[in-house]
Amino acid sequence: MSSLTTQVLIVGAGPAGLATAIGLAERNVDFIIVDALPEAQNTSRAAVIHAATLESLKRLKVADRLVTQGIKVPHFRVRDRDSILLHVDFSVLPGPTPYALMIPQDESEQILIERLAELGHAVRRPVKLAGFEKTANGIRATCEGADGQFLVEARYLIGADGERSTVRAGAGIDFPGDTYGSFLLADVRMDWPIAKDEVTLFFSEAGTLVVAPMSRDRYRVVAQLPDAPSVPTLEDVQKVIDARGPRSGARIREVLWGSRFQVHHKLAQSFRDGSVLLVGDAAHVHSPAGGQGMNLGLRDAEALSLAVTEALRTGSDASLDGYALERRKAAAEVLEMTDRLTKVATLANPVSRWFRNRLIATAAALPLVRLFAARTLAGFN
Repeated sequence: MSSLTTQVLIVGAGPAGLATAIGLAERNVDFIIVDALPEAQNTSRAAVIHAATLESLKRLKVADRLVTQGIKVPHFRVRDRDSILLHVDFSVLPGPTPYALMIPQDESEQILIERLAELGHAVRRPVKLAGFEKTANGIRATCEGADGQFLVEARYLIGADGERSTVRAGAGIDFPGDTYGSFLLADVRMDWPIAKDEVTLFFSEAGTLVVAPMSRDRYRVVAQLPDAPSVPTLEDVQKVIDARGPRSGARIREVLWGSRFQVHHKLAQSFRDGSVLLVGDAAHVHSPAGGQGMNLGLRDAEALSLAVTEALRTGSDASLDGYALERRKAAAEVLEMTDRLTKVATLANPVSRWFRNRLIATAAALPLVRLFAARTLAGFN
């Protein structure tokens, strides 16, 4: 069996894994990044990058490319059908990116892959982590590739391999949490009566609905739906829009991609176990409320690449302890926020929904409430 030696082995090449790799490459740290899939996924999944995340990505020299390719959306509104309950204006934010950037995950990943290639690195695919053991100098991992098994000896192992993380399971790190229920997700082309400079959250009597503009004349549609179809049709999406969205002017022309997904709420007990570190969805998953998932993982990645570099430079793991504590605290705060938003958004009682909408409209009249909402969604609070 062949063997490789490196300073860092990254398992998982989604946004968090790629961003971690770029951060290490920028600082001349030797690493290997592997992924079990034969090629990057081509579905959109996460679709928004917030202002605080763009600041982190600027340090990785990818923010400008993302901004060029994505759609700048300065407004977020909560509506009850045609009535505006809350208007969040991101233009009040500090810094050069006072907006939400709408860009689907497949396009974001491609930009990250291209940046990694410029730095002289590529993801090894398809390579699966079969297992690992701790050694006196770090870890020894057994990987399975197209040509068979091989060993990787590394000082650090980074788990960026998602909710079902093999790295997290191998380290014995608990991942407790709950499940909210099922949601309909679809990317569509449609006639839409609301301007493309707005992401809209509808709180209607029939339930919640999120509609967000994306590149190439697409819209992202997300709706809580207990009996959501596994592959939503044009008729399925139109029915949800008709019941929860604007009262007129919305017509679905094409469903490009769709799925049903379960929303989970989980947080790893620790982001570090010795030489094993977690980042992104391997460390935390939560409701898509507020579009925080990929953003939290990308900010993890930038912080982790810096912490690992510092640990290798100094021979001390203090920076890794700091990463584990600080980023877990940040994740816990985001999970608490998205949990509150999801529970408010998915109230079952029609009377409770009516009072919720009136309270939101009343609070939205206060400028400090609108500013707090903008900073929180953007990742600055």
